[in-house]
Amino acid sequence: MHIAILTFDGFNELDSLIAYGILARARARQADWRVSIASPTAHPVSWSGLRIEAQCGLDEALSADAVLIGSGARTRELVQDQALMQQLQGLDPQRQLLAAQCSGALILAELGLLNDIPACTDLTTKPWVQEAGVEVLNQPFFARGNVATAGGCLASSYLAAWLIARLQGVEAARAAIHYVAPVGEKDEHVARTLGHIEPFLVA
Repeated sequence: MHIAILTFDGFNELDSLIAYGILARARARQADWRVSIASPTAHPVSWSGLRIEAQCGLDEALSADAVLIGSGARTRELVQDQALMQQLQGLDPQRQLLAAQCSGALILAELGLLNDIPACTDLTTKPWVQEAGVEVLNQPFFARGNVATAGGCLASSYLAAWLIARLQGVEAARAAIHYVAPVGEKDEHVARTLGHIEPFLVA
């Protein structure tokens, strides 16, 4: 089971790395569970200058069981890159779970993967997603079928929980969120997270 987190130059550390940490927690329950930072460059650099190492390229990410599209400061440039967008046409919600964080929703919109699906995104990206013809919701998380979006950096935990719940079940998602939740607030945090994702879980 491979979950790829698409991470481009200019990426937002919170969006990619919080999700990565939570998703990696689920490895304890499934031996073949693999989470990768996927990028077209070997060492993507964040908006603030953090340089990390990609674990796989886009070709491998496109064949993953689930793909989370991270956000970043250069997303509007990325969607103008015809070669990149042509490559990303390989994303397919018929065979993959697709999740997009903040400006990642703009990539899904430009790929035509949010047709008739409203989206969540951050406040900066909201008008751009609307210009792409997608309704933007005033909430942190929404999913329909195999496509989910989240708005706000810390909403990345909702995307991670949704992916774990879809791939391993709700109890696995509960355990992963419980582990990372603040001490003294664990039950409340788990309940809030599951309250956001459970209405959107499908068999």
